[in-house]
Amino acid sequence: MMKRALISVSDKKGVVDFARALSERGVEILSTGGTAKVLREAGVPVKEVSDHTGFPEMMDGRVKTLHPKIHGGLLARRSNPKDMEDIGKQGIEPIDMVVVNLYPFEATIAKPGVTFEDAIENIDIGGPAMLRAASKNFQDVVVVVDPDDYGKVLEELRTSNGEVSRKTRLVLARKVFAHTGRYDTLIADYLKRVIAEDA
Repeated sequence: MMKRALISVSDKKGVVDFARALSERGVEILSTGGTAKVLREAGVPVKEVSDHTGFPEMMDGRVKTLHPKIHGGLLARRSNPKDMEDIGKQGIEPIDMVVVNLYPFEATIAKPGVTFEDAIENIDIGGPAMLRAASKNFQDVVVVVDPDDYGKVLEELRTSNGEVSRKTRLVLARKVFAHTGRYDTLIADYLKRVIAEDA
């Protein structure tokens, strides 16, 4: 049964309704920064990630979700007694869903006159790390990178007694790796252009 979801999105399309529907099912919502603010203002109960981890956001938000209480909660295999013992000893609670989309690197570098510094700051680190961790552990963690999938996930939760099928979890995980692969290629291609311009 789904108990806890981490929601942190740049593209906020549909996120309030999705989070509200999860909350109404009794799912605790963890969130960060702008997403937490939007959800809270819409009346959705939210727990800040910094309160969950006991560690403040640092470096203008560069470090917020890169924490064992997040990644342990994502990577723990629920069927592995040693994993569950390990997180229990450390006071780490499982995270059952991750809803993340990445800093808008492509849109940033498309802006006229964008600086190299702005481009670099829009390289997401925590987002891909959470997406990849959740996707690796797809049997236990539902991972949503595309707002267009919110409806499908909610429908399965409604019709399958709070569960999401293995097939849907796998489809969503594959989508993540395609997405993060494209994201990394965009960054690599951008840096290649910068290197050529500096030559």
